[in-house]
Amino acid sequence: MSQEMYFSRMKELLNEEYDAYIDSLSKPLYRGMRVNLKKAELNEFDYLNHPSKFCKESYYVDKPLGNHPMHICGCFYLQEPSASSAVEILDVQENDYVLDLCAAPGGKSTQIASHLKKGYLVSNEIDAKRAQILLSNMERMGVKNMAVTNTSVDKLAKIFNNCFDKILVDAPCSGEGMIKKHDIALNNWSIENIELCASRQKEILEYAYSMLKPGGTIVYSTCTYALEEDEDVVLAFLEKHADMELLDPNVSWGRKGFKGLNVRRIFPMDGGEGHFIAKLQKKDGSIGKLPVLKQKKLDKVAEKFLNEQLNSLPAYYYIDKERVYGMDVPFVDFKKVKVLRQGVYLGDVVKNRFEPSHSFYMVADFDYKRKVNVTLDEMDCFMHGEVLQKECEKGYVAVCYEGHPFGFGKSDGKQIKNKIPKGLRLLPNSHVNKD
Repeated sequence: MSQEMYFSRMKELLNEEYDAYIDSLSKPLYRGMRVNLKKAELNEFDYLNHPSKFCKESYYVDKPLGNHPMHICGCFYLQEPSASSAVEILDVQENDYVLDLCAAPGGKSTQIASHLKKGYLVSNEIDAKRAQILLSNMERMGVKNMAVTNTSVDKLAKIFNNCFDKILVDAPCSGEGMIKKHDIALNNWSIENIELCASRQKEILEYAYSMLKPGGTIVYSTCTYALEEDEDVVLAFLEKHADMELLDPNVSWGRKGFKGLNVRRIFPMDGGEGHFIAKLQKKDGSIGKLPVLKQKKLDKVAEKFLNEQLNSLPAYYYIDKERVYGMDVPFVDFKKVKVLRQGVYLGDVVKNRFEPSHSFYMVADFDYKRKVNVTLDEMDCFMHGEVLQKECEKGYVAVCYEGHPFGFGKSDGKQIKNKIPKGLRLLPNSHVNKD
């Protein structure tokens, strides 16, 4: 019965385009990738023949690329094409302080980070397992000026009153745009779930509003078609907040929303699996101040190591016992909020020596002094945990494919001992594959 009701609602929503929607459900899923322009140039990829309309760095692809060497290096992110649309409308500037409130698995957060230079990104995910996946993707893509938090939005709101220039609320939803991809989305569909999601979305938006600076923008997005979770949520929010204005998304792709609202909708007929995006601006209010931690002095052992490894060092550091973290903006005081990572985990000071971390060798903005390039076959061996028989300078070294680091090792001058974390190594029957 629930399936019949779903299709009846879609027919009422789409009218004459309903048949086109039904036809789209039998077609292959849209597969896409987004190039990380902090790590790679577009001309490095010879198979990007079909650009996506939703994002300037996004392309349609026709094959799985999870074991492509450039994916392992963090040079691109695999992402359904329309999923990049919300950040495109958010229009992140290089010095913005940005909050991604529902951030896992990390596609939109890493997209935001690729636009930042001296800005800062807080990526939050309430689910603990998904927060770890988010952190893993942030590390692979080499994000530096960031924090990954694992908490509820109300706890963040207690700290960050009127603090952020941009906030993305890619809200948990009933997932109607995922019905083509996951049977469970259709089998579990119900009006009750839609109403539950809408209530939660309104609550999240309220907290986002409290954390937004005057003049700042919120982009609210979902991957559902339900009016109750899309236009109705936006209308209720605008009615409650006279100081919020619905902005023109200023894009040509997709289609306008319903109920006379200038929002964007994407259906499978539009080249993506499904998305709803609204852009809102706060006109009035006072500007809040981010609470920051006192700058910590860098240990001489760590400083010596970093000077040996990098042409340019991070500007700020945080030391937690033996662990050292760094980034280019001041570290934020998150009070009692659970923080999985802030800045780059550089490594540990252990018995008067510095032991670097894997994440240190994945940062998009780092200019490494000590690095060695390997062939595709050598990369495959190294990703399986093997030692590389390769001459290079003694000590820790960034191991690169075509100039892009994907890990590190320790050289004795003739061979490089593998330091790829075991959890990131390839399984025996899995291989680096460029084709």
